[in-house]
Amino acid sequence: MRAVLQRVSHAKVSVDGRVIGQSGPGLMILVCAMLGDDEQKAEQLAAKVSKLRIFKDDAGKMNRSVVDIGGSALVISQFTLAADTSRGNRPGFSQAAAPDVGKHLYEFFASRLQEQGISVETGEFGADMAVELVNDGPVTIWMES
Repeated sequence: MRAVLQRVSHAKVSVDGRVIGQSGPGLMILVCAMLGDDEQKAEQLAAKVSKLRIFKDDAGKMNRSVVDIGGSALVISQFTLAADTSRGNRPGFSQAAAPDVGKHLYEFFASRLQEQGISVETGEFGADMAVELVNDGPVTIWMES
């Protein structure tokens, strides 16, 4: 699985002008299931994300996790993270998992984050979403399991 994490002061996602999920302070996580991914990879990614020390401690150093700060997460499905731009000018997405598998692993990933003690809200799989956020730092991390 691939993910892009952004440390945020707040974030929200809307569908058709209606807010369906929000977070902050904490993480906004774009996540993509790739061909061959399974629940084990989703679980490993969730565990790593929950422990990643990218929040400031009292000395101003990135030494705390989202769990440590009592933060929340907004998890958004984003198949475009599977983009292959190696040829031509139009990205290919053949390495993304099939939609049914992608949806299952996206929901599974979000549930595993919740099991780590993180308050999680999500977007709507496959929907045309509008995402707004304030990137804190800015801190943006790309991850792959």
